Amino acid sequence: MEGVKATTKDVSLQPRNVPNRYTFPCPYCPEKNFDQEGLVEHCKLSHSTDTKSVVCPICASMPWGDPNYRSANFIEHIQRRHQFSYDTFVDYDVDEEDMMNQVLQRSIIDQ
Repeated sequence: MEGVKATTKDVSLQPRNVPNRYTFPCPYCPEKNFDQEGLVEHCKLSHSTDTKSVVCPICASMPWGDPNYRSANFIEHIQRRHQFSYDTFVDYDVDEEDMMNQVLQRSIIDQ
């Protein structure tokens, strides 16, 4: 067995079972791979008159999202709820209580 090395798998390099929160499909048509801003623009321009209730792909990818909830007015929802990227403000690896503590700590420091 000369020349054969024993290797171990580096767990950090293994794919994690994490939802894709960076690109989204259009819930109305077959187009996909929109970033959040692109999906908002696409839906405003191409589907503003569509009244079909659909699941918001952005919300469905979030830890608190319900992948079965259908928005009665998706265009209004996406324009109101998705004006900014959650990645800027949310650490998905921290639980809610820890996040609240971090916010409170920062608010004390910022005074």
